[in-house]
Amino acid sequence: MGVEIKESSVSEDAFEDMKEFVHDYLAASVEGEDDGGRMRWYPWHSAEYRFNHILNVMEIATEIAEAEGADVDVVRVAALFHDVAKLEAEQDVHAEAGARVAREYLRTRGDYPESFVEEVCQAVEDHSYQGDLDAVALEARCLIEADILDKIGANGSALMLLRMGYESRSHMDAAKMVDRVLERGRDHVDRIESDTAESIAHQRLKRARWFREWLVDEVAAMDRSGVTDE
Repeated sequence: MGVEIKESSVSEDAFEDMKEFVHDYLAASVEGEDDGGRMRWYPWHSAEYRFNHILNVMEIATEIAEAEGADVDVVRVAALFHDVAKLEAEQDVHAEAGARVAREYLRTRGDYPESFVEEVCQAVEDHSYQGDLDAVALEARCLIEADILDKIGANGSALMLLRMGYESRSHMDAAKMVDRVLERGRDHVDRIESDTAESIAHQRLKRARWFREWLVDEVAAMDRSGVTDE
């Protein structure tokens, strides 16, 4: 039996066009909302944050896909579209809505094989799956793991501290907020399957632990209890 010959990859120009489309789609999703609309007090309910998150996930997912032998084109494109509908759809249906946007785009703006389109859309639809990652395709697993990893570590800590300002919290709660990142990160790491994602996760959690240690060393009255284990 011969080795299956893959279709030509997505060109860099085509990928840049997709990025521009996703950016503009997110911006249009909140354009007509008053003061940011639904969940407007959250710093991450904005086109700027959401697009940055998408790019972060795309980079991490690509790294995992390359190391784990997944179809990198499918993973990259799925990562780019995974949250395209996040700002206009409810949380529990945004993955399905994003898959519809991706399908329409890929079918009308390029000559992509239908098998490629469906693999991308399935990964987008599956990225909110909360069960055992062995139950999804490798490409979807890479995307899910990357989505998890962007929420922990230094980036997750920064977002949690930003949230403090929106909740009118004192900086004295900062260590507790980083603890929440660590706790959530440990819970998420339990779902991760690939060695590549696990390695990235441990690196990111180590950075968050270091940040917490620096906080309690520099702020005399800060709560010194909390998450300290490896």
